[in-house]
Amino acid sequence: MEKCYTYDDVNIIPKYSEIRSRGEVSLDTKFTRRTRLSLPIVSAPMDTITESDMAIGMMSMGGVGVIHRFLSIEKQALEVERTFQFWETIEPAFESEDEWLSVPICAAVGVTGDYLERSKELAGAGCSVLLIDVAHGHHKNVGEAIEQIKKNIQGVEVIAGNIATGEAAHYLCEKGADGIRAGIGNGSLCETRIRTGVGVPQVSALLDIVNVCDKFDVPVIADGGIRYIGDVCKGLACGADSVMLGSLLSGTKETPGTIEKIGKWPNEQLFKKYRGSASRDSKGSDKNVEGNHKVIPYKGKTFRILSDIKDG
Repeated sequence: MEKCYTYDDVNIIPKYSEIRSRGEVSLDTKFTRRTRLSLPIVSAPMDTITESDMAIGMMSMGGVGVIHRFLSIEKQALEVERTFQFWETIEPAFESEDEWLSVPICAAVGVTGDYLERSKELAGAGCSVLLIDVAHGHHKNVGEAIEQIKKNIQGVEVIAGNIATGEAAHYLCEKGADGIRAGIGNGSLCETRIRTGVGVPQVSALLDIVNVCDKFDVPVIADGGIRYIGDVCKGLACGADSVMLGSLLSGTKETPGTIEKIGKWPNEQLFKKYRGSASRDSKGSDKNVEGNHKVIPYKGKTFRILSDIKDG
């Protein structure tokens, strides 16, 4: 049986360097075929992680936030529009040259029901990248959704996933995906492996997927399993172009939801809710529960966490 590895199983081997300071290191990376980031960090499309406040905070640091889909079409479009309006007030992180877009504005969609109508509304509100957000991306519906979005909406790129094998990456790249989201069963609140027995340890999954995506020149987003800042570095070292975060960003000021007080003065503490997209408590959950939820101590602004990750 082939051995599989996750982030805890590996470390990065140090090698000779002539870099004088971390300020000399460029973190410029691809997000999709035609968009770039100056910070390779993506906030997850979870209803307790990314709406417009988080998307704006991520954009301010050079990353990108994926606005979650567990909203009405009108409300999600408004979140995209608010993010787009903020982008118009700042200098783009990258100048537009040839086919390159400057800054990605990204939102999530599904693959059934009104997903095409939703996709059109989001594109009209300023969304330049649509992320197909499903638990099992190696699926006929996902392939058809990529084709339908590309056929009906001009100029919008599509990220597809989640997947955990090179075979799945080949299928989605051939269907026209402009980015791949890699990782199944690795999230801190994800119970997919426990409840279904499905999943691949993230390091092995990334190496398999990146090997295929490099041949198609399609960027890879490493999603899940990030518990420490060092895990971000490991994900990138495995060949991912960017890393998606949920847990590390939970409990920050920019996440959706109110700050709650637990306890009484002088021992009161501040918390915010955090839950998996398939948890019983989630807006997007169905009868098949594969996630969990909990309260997170309030962490303050996202800027501090992103700065720490950038330094790492």
